[in-house]
Amino acid sequence: MIIEFTTRFGHLTMLGEPAVTLLRLAGHSGSVPGAILAADLPAALRELRRGLETSGDLPSPPPDAQDEADVDDDSRDREPPVTLRKRAVPLLDMMETAIARGSDLMWDRS
Repeated sequence: MIIEFTTRFGHLTMLGEPAVTLLRLAGHSGSVPGAILAADLPAALRELRRGLETSGDLPSPPPDAQDEADVDDDSRDREPPVTLRKRAVPLLDMMETAIARGSDLMWDRS
């Protein structure tokens, strides 16, 4: 599953499992589709950062079985795992921009 995050100012595409994990760290249920209103984004951003302090160095959840079929065995063996902290960087930037510009954050399957 692929999840697309949107605000009035941009789009971000992420693999489903890492995206849901980050949403849960931000205090959301992780349901897809979903949204966080502009007024609630500062609290969600604080929760996400707090969650990343404790869980940020964990490897990002593996891709869905369907996504995993697209990855060959050689590349899986060579690539180091990506941490949640690294996966979160574009979402953190998007949330900060949405807060600064008063936009809601929405997501859905892509």
